[in-house]
Amino acid sequence: MTPQGASMLLAGRLPGPSASSYPCPPAVTRARGGAVGPALPGARTLPGPGDRREAARPGDACSSAASPDDVIEGQPFHPRRASELHRSMRILWRPFGFLRRLLKVESCRITESESLSPIAWTSLIQKLSRAAGIFLVDQRKRLSTMPEMETSERESELFSPPSDVRGMTKLDRTAFKKTVTIPVLKVRKEIVNKLIRSLKRAALQRPGIKRVIEDPKDEESRLIMLDPYKMFTNDSFEEAELTVLKQLNVSPQISKYNLELTYENFKSEEILRAVLPEGQDVTSGFSRVGHIAHLNLRDHQLPFKHLIGQVMIDKNPGITSAVNKINNIDNTYRNFQMEVLSGEENMMTKVRENNYTYEFDFSKVYWNPRLSTEHSRITELLKPGDVLFDIFAGVGPFAIPAAKKNCTVFANDLNPESYKWLLHNCKLNKVDKKVKVFNLDGKDFLQGPVREELMQQLGPLSKERKHSVHIVMNLPAKAMEFLGAFKSLLDGQPCSSELLPIVHCYSFSKDANPAKDVQQQAEAVLGISLDACSSVHLVRNVAPNKEMLCLTFQVPAAILYKDQTLDLENHEDPPPLKRQRTDKAFSEDKTTFA
Repeated sequence: MTPQGASMLLAGRLPGPSASSYPCPPAVTRARGGAVGPALPGARTLPGPGDRREAARPGDACSSAASPDDVIEGQPFHPRRASELHRSMRILWRPFGFLRRLLKVESCRITESESLSPIAWTSLIQKLSRAAGIFLVDQRKRLSTMPEMETSERESELFSPPSDVRGMTKLDRTAFKKTVTIPVLKVRKEIVNKLIRSLKRAALQRPGIKRVIEDPKDEESRLIMLDPYKMFTNDSFEEAELTVLKQLNVSPQISKYNLELTYENFKSEEILRAVLPEGQDVTSGFSRVGHIAHLNLRDHQLPFKHLIGQVMIDKNPGITSAVNKINNIDNTYRNFQMEVLSGEENMMTKVRENNYTYEFDFSKVYWNPRLSTEHSRITELLKPGDVLFDIFAGVGPFAIPAAKKNCTVFANDLNPESYKWLLHNCKLNKVDKKVKVFNLDGKDFLQGPVREELMQQLGPLSKERKHSVHIVMNLPAKAMEFLGAFKSLLDGQPCSSELLPIVHCYSFSKDANPAKDVQQQAEAVLGISLDACSSVHLVRNVAPNKEMLCLTFQVPAAILYKDQTLDLENHEDPPPLKRQRTDKAFSEDKTTFA
């Protein structure tokens, strides 16, 4: 049954060939001011609270069997068929309990003109039973999200800050006080622990709010907070819950409790959504660098920047400083200017990544916690004894784990601050004897220390070498420009193709096919096709329509060695790297090595 069909059912119109083939759903009545619910066929809409007659509620078992009083005038009474109809309607109606309240159906009666013959009753029962079965099978796929979505929206209204904080630019925590009415269940304090496990569905699940509080009127009792969007009356408890309540001698009577919410009870996203202009993007995420929350605010958020910074500090334990990047990383040293929004101005920080410790001045070096997985991925490609050249090493997130893996590491960075902290972190992680550190321009590093080491690694004795050589170039904005340094880098006879160095070069792409784009960038610099010896790994999405990727390839001998007689178009290609398919969203290959 589709949502449209459900709405028609609730509105009193079942789809079908003719009006006479399908009656309206059961009449919806009110009993003594209680909840609205479907009545049995033949029931009348009650005039109001003064009438003592009871009407059946949704989900209730039929309180009494059908009787001759239910017979519609002019039609014979069929107790069995009427009972079957009641059961079918009850099964079908139960899942619509929420929708009924949502659509506010008031009443729909079966009148004499809409009465059914015995054959029609039988047909109706079969159709309703079948429809109920279809609905129960399909409700999870189609309609189950409707109450969840509505509940989420209404919950956000109930537990959102007061509306008068809109536009606040200087944080006033006292302005966030609000009182809400919550259903509660009174229980003896000695059985709270036993009972709370059985009331997980009914209990309030709200971070920052206790589910069990003291009863201000009775020291021997406790109040269990219930979900205000699931628990309306005593009948909101499920049968299993009622059984437990009965076993523990607890009355299912639900009471109301006025709960005062304060600034401490609201999430950071809820606070910012209430403060910022309606409809604007809300920033609740940030990069954490030790005690520093690093934000990247948009223009419309800047008038609220100091408030946003303070909220980030308040709502995230361990954060004592919030900063905002105020320019792009486009300078020589790969750091950026930042503004302290709130908290302390101390940028000296300590971070822990993949079981290694790094210390540095965040205002003077480059560090991105979002690259933790990539640092680990490259480390896993290395084997003990391998050689790693880290051209743009930063403070050591590639170099130090590789050294811990007993690799020979040559690490370089042009930024004097990065060089200083790289040395410091090598000592801090006890790998200073395994890492050779340089403070050179990337091109000078490639044509100097890297060239000298490669001449030894790939020289006449290289046939006996069993380890691999890896070159990491993590400078996405400019790394491709440095690939030209590999041209004619080495002298002498080329080594065997399986010993050629493996390059991991990072780049950004805004192209519709980013993998193809970064490969073409490298081919344009090198002047040779990399189809047979390269693969691409998607690192992360940096911004809308901007990807960070890693191109992995073996440097062709025709590029690496001088005075080669090999024709560039017919040179011996190295064997292709072993590959692993990525997901469909990114169709190119990503590299893994045996």
